Amino acid sequence: MGKATGSNPGSDTERNKRNVVSSVFDPALSRFVGLSQKLQTCLKSQLKNFTDDKHGIGSSWRQDKENSSSSIQIDLEKQLYNWRENPSWTDQMPVIKVSIPKGSLCNLKAEVNVGLPPDAVYNIVIDPDNRRVFKNIKEVMSRKVLLDDGLRQVVEVEQAALWRFLWWSGTISVHVEVDQNRADHSMKFKQVKSGFMKRFEGSWKIKPLFVDEHMCERLKPKTLEEYNQCSGGKGRIGSRVMLDQLIQPAIIPPPPISWYLRGITAKTTEMLIHDLLAETARIRGGFAAGEKENIHSSDEQRTGTSGDIKERWATHRRTSRRRRKDLC
Repeated sequence: MGKATGSNPGSDTERNKRNVVSSVFDPALSRFVGLSQKLQTCLKSQLKNFTDDKHGIGSSWRQDKENSSSSIQIDLEKQLYNWRENPSWTDQMPVIKVSIPKGSLCNLKAEVNVGLPPDAVYNIVIDPDNRRVFKNIKEVMSRKVLLDDGLRQVVEVEQAALWRFLWWSGTISVHVEVDQNRADHSMKFKQVKSGFMKRFEGSWKIKPLFVDEHMCERLKPKTLEEYNQCSGGKGRIGSRVMLDQLIQPAIIPPPPISWYLRGITAKTTEMLIHDLLAETARIRGGFAAGEKENIHSSDEQRTGTSGDIKERWATHRRTSRRRRKDLC
């Protein structure tokens, strides 16, 4: 008896089911695999761009920072141009006030007008190599940038400062954290580690000074924009510099030693301001090329050999000592 040649109805049914499932899921699976591959390729591309592309988010921030610095430099050059055209300026004596807060040696506040724009003065104050200007800084032992946010920087500095007491002299290590912000030309400093000093903190503030305000006739400008407009852009901009510092040794000595220490501290602050004035005078002297008399005068002020200036400083110190004795 021959074998049946017809197909098995059961196997045909199973085969049809598999074909239906395949026809439904295979395209969906293919689309999913394709989408996954495209997503993978896109992610790889984005990661490559992030790590290799020089025009990403980081470079955009750096570009903004560079543009801001360039803008400041351009404004400074415009302001310095007016000083080159008219470098005449007479430095005045700084005003130094000494108070004695409870539990501290002294609080010194100094204020002086300076014949250069705020950005130029600020560059001197925050210069990492400013020990060439400020003679009481013997050595900068370390300097670490903790934050660099364009116009604002936070820096940790350790330096050796010179001190003198009667016939003794030496150096003291000062370890401070400095928060400097060019946006408002301010610099705050505070001691990081206690040592000889329990507290040493303060701030520098530099405000614009409208030197040629007389060009504005009856108008009294309140902003740089008003000043530039009323002076036709020819008005020089100087600086009002304010230094405020609190000094508290680990051990406050009794009088009369404390009187001597206050006097030494006040004199150090006074010479700090004098060094700043001498540096700005040197810069202005460079503007007056060919005017040897001005340059010679700046050099005399810087070295302290001018009899007139020396006598003024001596008179000021004698007056300051009398005031401090009255306070004590």
